[in-house]
Amino acid sequence: FTPARPFQCWCSPDCGLTIARAKKEQADQRKRSDERKADRAKRDKLKTRSDWMKDAQREFNRYIRLRDADRACICCGRPLGEDAIGGAYDAGHYRSVGSAPHLRFDERNVHAQRKQCNLWGSGRAVDYRLGLIQRIGQKAVEALESDQCAKHYTIEDLKQIKDTYRQKARELEKETA
Repeated sequence: FTPARPFQCWCSPDCGLTIARAKKEQADQRKRSDERKADRAKRDKLKTRSDWMKDAQREFNRYIRLRDADRACICCGRPLGEDAIGGAYDAGHYRSVGSAPHLRFDERNVHAQRKQCNLWGSGRAVDYRLGLIQRIGQKAVEALESDQCAKHYTIEDLKQIKDTYRQKARELEKETA
């Protein structure tokens, strides 16, 4: 093909029409993408600190579940999928979020736990402690139990936590895939 005019990039009217349609489709996709980004930014501006806390907790719990997927339940030592509702398990906190909110995102304080142990067994604190000592050691457990430092999470802190644990979870998913 030899162009008859400068900047000509088509060889026939049909070819020109195909190129024009492809360019229009790309422009439409870019426009939709920009609109989605703008909508996401608007939604993020409307979020409260509580909403950010829920998002950060969701990503953190997802990471904990992936991290401990091949381990047994911290309380009873049974496999996580065995007799669990739908094969699901929780990211159970040793010191609860209500009693120690500053340890909410502490990886030493949270481990995979069967739903039966976490929800209906009220966390099984004694068994959890014994399993925790086996995993992280006596000194680390005592440090968790004595930690009383208050922590107030700002929205920026929560965004950072969410992004950090989302990235960690994605890395774990890539490793297991």
